Amino acid sequence: MNNVPTLSKGVSKAKHAPNRDSQGISIFTKLTPAQPTKVYDTYWRFAVERQNIFFARLANLPFPWTKDEILKTYKFTNAYRASDRVSQFLIRNVIYSGRQEPEEIFFRIILFKTFNRIETWQSLCKSVGDIRFDSFKEAEYDAVLGNIMKQGIPIYSGAYMMTSGRSFYGKARKHQNHLRMLSAMMKEQVALKIANARTMRDVFDLLLSFPTIGYFLAYQYATDLNYSKLTTFSEMDFVVPGPGAKDGIRKCFDSLGGFSETDIIKMVTDRQEAEFGRLGLEFKSLWGRRLQLIDCQNLFCEVDKYARVAHPDVKGISGRQRIKQKYLRGKAAISPWYPPKWKINDQIQPKGTSR
Repeated sequence: MNNVPTLSKGVSKAKHAPNRDSQGISIFTKLTPAQPTKVYDTYWRFAVERQNIFFARLANLPFPWTKDEILKTYKFTNAYRASDRVSQFLIRNVIYSGRQEPEEIFFRIILFKTFNRIETWQSLCKSVGDIRFDSFKEAEYDAVLGNIMKQGIPIYSGAYMMTSGRSFYGKARKHQNHLRMLSAMMKEQVALKIANARTMRDVFDLLLSFPTIGYFLAYQYATDLNYSKLTTFSEMDFVVPGPGAKDGIRKCFDSLGGFSETDIIKMVTDRQEAEFGRLGLEFKSLWGRRLQLIDCQNLFCEVDKYARVAHPDVKGISGRQRIKQKYLRGKAAISPWYPPKWKINDQIQPKGTSR
């Protein structure tokens, strides 16, 4: 760990200015420094290898796409959040498929993300036709979702902890309360308020004001809405660390020094090129798009899981010791597509090379 830089707050209020030590490692002026562990280097190596797998799959190379036994065995999300299967479905099949009026975009995104399950969306489409707010009937959607549950099929994904909202909306079943919340959002013209929001934090605060939506969920929803034409914020504007990311950060650092978890995410995002260079790693960006705050936040969550096997001696907050989900190889080739405003879709290479 002699080559791991110390992350520290600057003395002045000016923007952090990195100094260089005798080995050329980027460091910050030391004041209550954060102390990295061996998992910190694993964080960067994981990001590189997970992104290499993404490009190997894009090039339709044969499995296995890595020599890393942990990555071959267990399920991990992509280095870039927008490259994940559910996010890809959301962007291509929910956000940019259908009418583009603000209220219609908002309605589809929040409906999809409430359940965050592709199969649930497809079942709704099959039963009610086009998913549109101007034809939305709460009772009809309730009946469809209730029938799915009667077949023993889950309607929610396990990605987020979703509270029932029963104490506020009074419905017997969780999905009924969530449909009622969506109706309330539409009645209060939240879509137009978000379209007129000045910052991503304003969107976050507005979403947070509704029952069942906590801090992390509000941030995830704000990110999903920002994939659309509804808002045009940078993903470098705002970040909220989730429970998994906090666990990963604690594994990457013995001490946070004078930093919060949010500070750490911002600093590693800013330093990514220097850290890859320090370790002699070549990171294939998303066709020139560097890792954003949401991506580095997610990577901390994934490294928390990875470290349970790679570094079982390093304990986080939760104390979890196993990775639950095994990797099940899908047969379909991937064909990524991103929000057009990112201007990278025409650069996607069939051989999986980055620019």
